[in-house]
Amino acid sequence: MIKHRGFPGRLPGTDFQFTIRRAHKDGATKLSARERHFDRKPADKRADEGFIRAIWETFGDQPFERGNLDAGRLNWLFDREVIPATDPFDPADYEALLVLDMPRARAAFPEVFGG
Repeated sequence: MIKHRGFPGRLPGTDFQFTIRRAHKDGATKLSARERHFDRKPADKRADEGFIRAIWETFGDQPFERGNLDAGRLNWLFDREVIPATDPFDPADYEALLVLDMPRARAAFPEVFGG
């Protein structure tokens, strides 16, 4: 499992985790899209925005390896703003490639992209 050096471990000042420290011995947690309801707490929305910002600042619009990125945080964005970069895609692989879906990411998080 690649560790993304320089990627923030969590949203500053919170317990919202962005990365994991070590690979799970049973393999990576499977990625699956989680539905974001309109009435989510402001703190949860800030965590999503912070995570997208970290992805954008670290990887830009280029594909990136899942590596040590937290599956729980990725699931809130998966299959919307963060999509598989390859086909076939294994959602339970630390080496799986992901990429920002730029039109959807810009629409959902305009403040991250200067909009």
